[in-house]
Amino acid sequence: MELFYSSDIISDTVRLDREESGHCVKVLRHRVGDAVEVIDGEGGLMHCTLVDADPREAVLRVDSREDDWGALPYHLTLGVCPTKNLDRFEWAVEKATEFGADAIVPLIGDRSERRVFKPERARRIALSAAKQSLKARIPTIPDARPVRDFLAETRGLQLIACCFDGSDWQRVSMRAALESAPGATEVAVLIGPEGDFSPEEVAAAREAGFIPVHLGSSRLRTETAAVAAASFVYYHFL
Repeated sequence: MELFYSSDIISDTVRLDREESGHCVKVLRHRVGDAVEVIDGEGGLMHCTLVDADPREAVLRVDSREDDWGALPYHLTLGVCPTKNLDRFEWAVEKATEFGADAIVPLIGDRSERRVFKPERARRIALSAAKQSLKARIPTIPDARPVRDFLAETRGLQLIACCFDGSDWQRVSMRAALESAPGATEVAVLIGPEGDFSPEEVAAAREAGFIPVHLGSSRLRTETAAVAAASFVYYHFL
């Protein structure tokens, strides 16, 4: 199944941008009258017919629509500190999208080596990954923000993955944390930078209701931890 994406949808008419049009008409050689499936990035799948095979702006007629197509029974927000090597973070964006993350929020932590992040390329990667993994919803990737600003934005089951225990608290496994809240369908997970979260950040997260968790006995890179967290949630809800 080949999916295309469009944000230009008016009534029963869909227009593809230049890149999507070129892929549809030049690469896959679709012609007028062909059936084409289009996602809107917000959960909608449209079954369309190509009515204008212009490689610069293809036009399609919407024949039917499915809402929440490919949706999973939870809402996952990943707050992740971008890595110094940006390729690693972008790999995590791709894989977390395949596992069904709804939002991937770039965070700047006390120990972040990368303190400037532009999300445009990551958004394109998420779009491609959503189409490849047959999802109609593309995860939102906002501008980067400080960890402490993000703490108040989440709800549901809130988890922070860190590499240390406190003097008066201990981390629990992510599996145990998920199993402790069987009715929670909104999950937020924080993943720190290469140097981990600072004790002050973890204290602020705990004050905001976050549960410190670990992802097992192995020490994981930031990008690996992000994908592992997304997979934990994915398999928990299977």
